[in-house]
Amino acid sequence: MTSHKRLFDLLDHQLAEFPQEVCIATKENGTWRSYSTADLVETSERLALGLMGLGIKPGDKVAIASGNRSEWCIVDQALLRMGAINVPIYPTSSADDYAYVLQHAGVKVFFASNLEIHAKAEAAAASVPGLQHIYTFDQLDGLPHWTMLLGSDSGQRSVLEEYKAAVRSEDLATIIYTSGTTGKPKGVMLTHANILSNVVASKERLPVDVGTRCISFLPLCHIYERMLMYLYQRTGMNVHFQESLDELGARIKEVRPHVFTAVPRLLEKIYDSILSKGEALTGIKRQLFLLSIKLGEDYDVHGKSAWYKLKLALVNKLVFSKWREALGGEVLCVASGSAALHPRLARIFNAAGVPVMEGYGLTESSPVVSVNDARNDGLRFGSVGKPLSNVQVYIADDGEILVKGPNVMVGYYKEPDLTAEVLDAEGWLHTGDIGQVDVEGFLYITDRKKEMFKTSGGKYVAPQVIENKLRASRFIEQAMVIGENRKFPAALIVPSFAFLKDYCALKGIPYTSNEQVVKEQRIIDRIKQEVDRMNQGMGHWEQVKKFALLPKDWSIEGGEFTPSMKLRRKPILALYSDAVERIYGNG
Repeated sequence: MTSHKRLFDLLDHQLAEFPQEVCIATKENGTWRSYSTADLVETSERLALGLMGLGIKPGDKVAIASGNRSEWCIVDQALLRMGAINVPIYPTSSADDYAYVLQHAGVKVFFASNLEIHAKAEAAAASVPGLQHIYTFDQLDGLPHWTMLLGSDSGQRSVLEEYKAAVRSEDLATIIYTSGTTGKPKGVMLTHANILSNVVASKERLPVDVGTRCISFLPLCHIYERMLMYLYQRTGMNVHFQESLDELGARIKEVRPHVFTAVPRLLEKIYDSILSKGEALTGIKRQLFLLSIKLGEDYDVHGKSAWYKLKLALVNKLVFSKWREALGGEVLCVASGSAALHPRLARIFNAAGVPVMEGYGLTESSPVVSVNDARNDGLRFGSVGKPLSNVQVYIADDGEILVKGPNVMVGYYKEPDLTAEVLDAEGWLHTGDIGQVDVEGFLYITDRKKEMFKTSGGKYVAPQVIENKLRASRFIEQAMVIGENRKFPAALIVPSFAFLKDYCALKGIPYTSNEQVVKEQRIIDRIKQEVDRMNQGMGHWEQVKKFALLPKDWSIEGGEFTPSMKLRRKPILALYSDAVERIYGNG
């Protein structure tokens, strides 16, 4: 694989060595629309010819805002082949962020998946004079469709071949604007070589081969899923896109994937659903279910007693087999990233024969720094695995994780000062994350350096650790720990309203609205039990002493989350300032 110099070489390798009948596929109106390897290469080159007809040249920026679908991949391949730069945008980004990114990057052509995104792009275009064309993936009356660009040879094929030959490994492949929790998005510049190096090293950790099936639903605009897309292309896998989380469960059963990626919150929801169904059982079935959970919680990679293994084999056949079937029955690996996965959950899924491998990375590192591997004694629960073979990790004196390797970005686009803040003179990327490496070489993440705060008593508190413990409760959907310059930590908690409805019905507690139920004393008391349980084992200075239950789910649109689902802490504090002051007795 190291002979490949440009990202499009990976797909060309697939075409030459193991062409697939189903390279990529998207379900459209109930029917799978697939592209073979040859189809994908040919369609992307025809699109490149069409873009050249618009005057797009190597180095020009083209934006995509869409959920996961085949057209995303086609446009990406077209841009790679002509040396243009892909600027992906989260579909859920605000109109202001659209305008900022398009203007800052100097985007000339925009691809929008649907009418809603087209409207955002059109509104932004007024402040982006260089944006010349907007095309849609959906067929929409009166709007230019992307297929209008599919050019024929028309004498330009030789020019395209010249463009392809001129693309170098150190050329920019993409500028990805990270959704900062504060301030404007920063454009991370990644080269072909950056991403290729991550493809090479990540493949060593994934149990994949030619013909392996995967389902892709995490956003392709994020480098995590996108890097894996290139890995899938190099390996010769069959990729099935799912544009939204609606009907995801049914689609997984249909595709029967060997591999897929997930964020911890999705795995938590899958587990909560399993738990709710299991607790509704009676008699011997209920006893077996509860035994399976207990065995899962005790699971360890280094094995247990013969008696434990016998019991695990029993529940594997009678209980866990149904879990695996719900995920298609053939899962070899679930790669989890983006946020911390609770070790308890990782143990249970692995005990059930669903290997969940937690990893760690950043957009700035293309993205993978480290990842677990169930093979070769490469898995430790609670860790994010060992660093990749071509990535160096160093823990600074203050605990910050520093990263160095061919995967580290060039810098932030048009932001030399911001680049200098995170990339030092020796090439070390200062991640802003706090962690440690054990004697075996496994990396453990503790918190975000910038998110740690000090109480008025001078004690440091790592909020993410506490928040992850809180979210492990079925009663809690989201939580943010507060307490900077206050006497004690507290928490803003969004309950899991879907679970509360069932719980209230079971316990005979009124539930007329979210606003009513968060004031219900029996609910407050029950969630306090969850908080008290979480506090066990925590230092007294980091225990959550008080909390407020909030009646509204947090969302990207509401301003509580970035498009990559990270907490926007300062805006949340401002939005819920009344609740904060009630907690601390000042209002």
